[in-house]
Amino acid sequence: MARSVVDQATGAKPPKKKRPVKKRVIKKRDAADVARADSEGMAQPQGMRPPKKDPAAVALGRKGGLKGGPARAAKLTKEQLSESARKAAQARWAPKNA
Repeated sequence: MARSVVDQATGAKPPKKKRPVKKRVIKKRDAADVARADSEGMAQPQGMRPPKKDPAAVALGRKGGLKGGPARAAKLTKEQLSESARKAAQARWAPKNA
C-alpha cells in the first residue's frame, strides 16, 4: 500500500504483475514409449519413478551375491587370483576414453 502511495505522489508507473507460472504436466507413458526410448538411447524423464522391486527377488539375489565372490576366490589358485586382481586394477585406473 505504501508503494502505491509513493508511486502516485511521484507519478511513477506501478510495476507490472507477473504472470502465473504454468505447471508442467507429465503424461503417463506406456511400455512401447519406454521401450522405444531405451532402444534409441533417449534420456528418461525425471518425473517418473521406477517400479518397485520385489523384496523376495532382491533378497534372493543378495544371498547369491554374498556367496558368489568368496566361493569363486576359494576355487582360484593364488596366481589366478593375483592375475584377476591385477586386471581389475588396470581396468579401474585406465583412462575413461580408451
